[in-house]
Amino acid sequence: MTHDNDEPRHLLVRARGDRSPLYESDDGFNAETDSFTRGVPVDDRALGLPDKLARQLASWSEARPPSGFASRPELRKHVKNGLETAQSLARHLGPAWVVRYWDERHKTVKFVCWGCQRLHWTIDAHGNPPHPLHIIVEGEYRWYPLRVDKCEDFAPDDPAAALDLSDQLVADLYAWAADIDTVMETWLRDRDDAAQEAAYERLRGDGAKLADRLAHELGPSRTVTYRGLY
Repeated sequence: MTHDNDEPRHLLVRARGDRSPLYESDDGFNAETDSFTRGVPVDDRALGLPDKLARQLASWSEARPPSGFASRPELRKHVKNGLETAQSLARHLGPAWVVRYWDERHKTVKFVCWGCQRLHWTIDAHGNPPHPLHIIVEGEYRWYPLRVDKCEDFAPDDPAAALDLSDQLVADLYAWAADIDTVMETWLRDRDDAAQEAAYERLRGDGAKLADRLAHELGPSRTVTYRGLY
């Protein structure tokens, strides 16, 4: 079977006692729950799942009793664990896949947003595209350190971007932007070109390292470009 590279693939996360709780449908955005009949192994190369996540999916699926759960607390725990695993899956896969999650407790299916990790009744709850996919790291006086489409800057912890970065990386990006402001303000006061260029050379190197860290934390679902200082 072939897939259009421009169209995301559709995946349902639902525990049925099989080793893999992942099922695919050919019906696209209009797929009904019953159309997700083709099992997808957790070690499918197309998914590229880390071993830890693959094991979590398999153990969660196999933990479901064949006849369902006898007690409500056990069912609630199962649903909670499944949701957390589905959220990790959606974040890893990014926009190339549309992930749905079957809530066995409420008998409902919702879309799992790969960016904000929340559940939505519709796939376009954030608009289209839902979150920036191509991030630019660029330093400029009095601008945030991240940009989209080379012009619109935004903060590293802006909830609309749904980057979900570590606290340390967010703090370091803010500190880098603040250092750029300080260097410019020092130059405006002293007009020392040599000192400014030396400081900028250091900041260019710091920015490149920050861009590498950003790319590592975002994973394969987004691209990161470093453009230095403006």
